[in-house]
Amino acid sequence: MSSTENVIKEGALTGFGTPRYRNYVLGLLTLVYILNFVDRTIIAVVAQPIINSFNLTDSEWGLLTGPPFAIFYAFMGLPIALWADRSNRVKLIALCIVIWSIMTVLCGFAVGFLTLLLFRIGVAIGEAGCTPAATSIIGDYFVAHKRAKALATYSMGVMLGGVLANLLGGPIAQMQGADVGLWISNMGLGGLFSAVDWVNLEGWRVAFFVIGLPGVLVAFILLLTVKEPPRGHSDPSEEMTEQQAHWTDVFRELKKKPSFWWAIIGGSLVAFVSYGVMGFQAPFLMREHGLDVSEAALYFGAPLACFAAIGTFLGGYITEKLTPRIPNATALVPAVGLLIAVPFYIAAFHLDDLTSIFICWGIAVLVHFTYLSAGYTIAQGVVTAKNRATAIAVALILWSLIGNGIGPYFVGFASDFSMNYHLLNSEFSAYLTPKICKAMDSNLAAEQIAVCAEASSLGLKQAMSLSACWLILAAGCYLMASRTVRQDFVAKL
Repeated sequence: MSSTENVIKEGALTGFGTPRYRNYVLGLLTLVYILNFVDRTIIAVVAQPIINSFNLTDSEWGLLTGPPFAIFYAFMGLPIALWADRSNRVKLIALCIVIWSIMTVLCGFAVGFLTLLLFRIGVAIGEAGCTPAATSIIGDYFVAHKRAKALATYSMGVMLGGVLANLLGGPIAQMQGADVGLWISNMGLGGLFSAVDWVNLEGWRVAFFVIGLPGVLVAFILLLTVKEPPRGHSDPSEEMTEQQAHWTDVFRELKKKPSFWWAIIGGSLVAFVSYGVMGFQAPFLMREHGLDVSEAALYFGAPLACFAAIGTFLGGYITEKLTPRIPNATALVPAVGLLIAVPFYIAAFHLDDLTSIFICWGIAVLVHFTYLSAGYTIAQGVVTAKNRATAIAVALILWSLIGNGIGPYFVGFASDFSMNYHLLNSEFSAYLTPKICKAMDSNLAAEQIAVCAEASSLGLKQAMSLSACWLILAAGCYLMASRTVRQDFVAKL
């Protein structure tokens, strides 16, 4: 037996590198994913101030945060993933971090709908290369029976990114430009920004600047400290291959794996709900319960993101513990969690007491996000090592197009539709429309402003409740995946 074969067999038992180094790499990749979602989520945290600045309807906001980002994220994801399956994944991730970080900073310079849209497309292109390459690296660092928990840890970056976006973005967006200018002057840096008109600078713009810059530093740390692992190192030797991936190879494998398609459709429907609710979470709390942007972020946004992170980790942990006795647990765990989440979401959207709302919303988020690691585990588990990044990219295309692409726009469209219905049934039906209600220069009377506010709040509440019901169908998809997931896996659990 050759020395190469010995290394491969050892890798299949222990993984790549020492346990400490594996955990370091996992931690750093999780940090990258956190930054990925901080930069992606910050726009939702500062949603209402941007809506006010650019006089947007909910449909326009849903369009801004949904389809264009999703389309570019999805269709850039596949060629970048194929590149990842053929080249150095660490260098690719570092490059992508720099791109999306710079584009996030540029969002703070947007002068209207179109420029903000273009910069968000830039963020999408950069972020498209992160997850396929990162999950592929994790698959080569960790052996098969350890991957569910490792991928659950990585997946926590989604929610931890949401926590940081809320903790930083909310308070910063609430600040006045003059306060920011004074703070910078007190640090002795005022001369560097002497040309900035601090008095008229909106806080949401500063939030994009502060959130975007740290990514460049993390990119260099990743590049200097993370080793590119051999492909398939942590799989049995017969699965190890040095052949380069081709997209036809991936689809040849995937077409015979029904559990992959059921899980990906289920995950897409969950993403549809997740992005839709997340995109309008802050506006809902501000309209329905009178919170300001900082309160919505600190009292709900950050804690709920923590619950989602805990739920993600619990999903992976429970799956790992149940799999020896229930081999299809990776699909059953999310199915149960999603069904439990629906009534708690609907209750949270209709209750009046903030404490009760927080409890119901927290429970819903906790069980909802038990699904997240399952998607990655199934997507990369049903293909051979050389096709992992591309299989993940295929999953992300559907998750992005259906979830991020349609979810926010669905909620925005449904909100405006419902708002318009309430306006038509008001005493001002001949005059008021959602667009007129949102216009800053509409010169509405006090009674008309009150009717607009009530219709806007009711419309959004009903739209978010309707969106949550799609989780029932998603749970059914995971139940279908559970029927074949055991035999579809290449790396047996």
